[in-house]
Amino acid sequence: MKVVYFGTPEFALAPLQQLLETETYQVLGVVTQPDRRRGRGNQLSPSPVKALALHHGLPVWQPERLRRDTELPEVLRSLAADVFVVVAYGQILPQSILEIPRYGCLNIHGSLLPKYRGAAPIQWALYYGEGETGVTTMLMDAGMDTGPMLLKRKVVIHLGDNAATLSRNLSHIGADLLLETLQQLPQLHPEPQNDAEATYAPLIQKSDYAIDWQRSALALHNQVRAFYPHAYTQWQNTPLKLLQTWPLVPEVATDLPEPLQSFVCEPETSSAPGTVVELIKGWGPVVETGKGRLLLSQVQLSGRKAQSGWDFVNGVRLAIATQLGTAPSLL
Repeated sequence: MKVVYFGTPEFALAPLQQLLETETYQVLGVVTQPDRRRGRGNQLSPSPVKALALHHGLPVWQPERLRRDTELPEVLRSLAADVFVVVAYGQILPQSILEIPRYGCLNIHGSLLPKYRGAAPIQWALYYGEGETGVTTMLMDAGMDTGPMLLKRKVVIHLGDNAATLSRNLSHIGADLLLETLQQLPQLHPEPQNDAEATYAPLIQKSDYAIDWQRSALALHNQVRAFYPHAYTQWQNTPLKLLQTWPLVPEVATDLPEPLQSFVCEPETSSAPGTVVELIKGWGPVVETGKGRLLLSQVQLSGRKAQSGWDFVNGVRLAIATQLGTAPSLL
């Protein structure tokens, strides 16, 4: 089966690698986003998918605006591909592209559709505290993740998962599900989505990263892991990223690491939200929230390396009653 692959970030690497390693599929080329400036040096660099494609000697196309590109559709038609596989490509495919391949355009989406249609399904599933998510393969249409579904695979979301770990897991599951879908493609019966059950996963904004200590400990934990590694608060007018947290609340007590389960307590209101109320040796500071307490087990001060919460306590001599706040300078 001849395949053209559309993809851009790391999430799209495992499915492409799977296709390249399976003899029954021939990847004719890759369509990915244009090179972007990344990192501290602001150097122009290729997308992860482009780097992998070039490593395997594949042709690569990088249209700035796919809808406005008049040449690429003709190039793709000349390839006579059986199917286009689309994984987190980053642009909506126009009808002129969708109608080209024999079996249509197959998409791997990181949610259990129709929930979390859109650009950031993994992050918003974590943010809203979902207990499970998964991967859906579907045939694409002109809408935003609205096409008929083919196969699904469910995944449990654990309290310690964050956007990076869950994304890696779903990427590999998606790679396996892609092969299963392609193998059965001629025999599969696409299932229309129920639009009434649809939810939306929009692009993430910088304002989503700011911690509001008035929210509950569990909600803040979900925010930290959803937007890893960007959620932040403020310590002495310095931005402090929160990389890993644990909500010390009864609702999730049994899901906490065993050494932390004895620190779970009923919600208290004796201290203002954002106040450091306890220092757990070997773990880090505990902060009062609008409901419950949140342990900061891994943090990163602006301009420094990531460190454990306990190393942060010792390094800055953090004291009980210290007040943390929002860092508006990052918005």
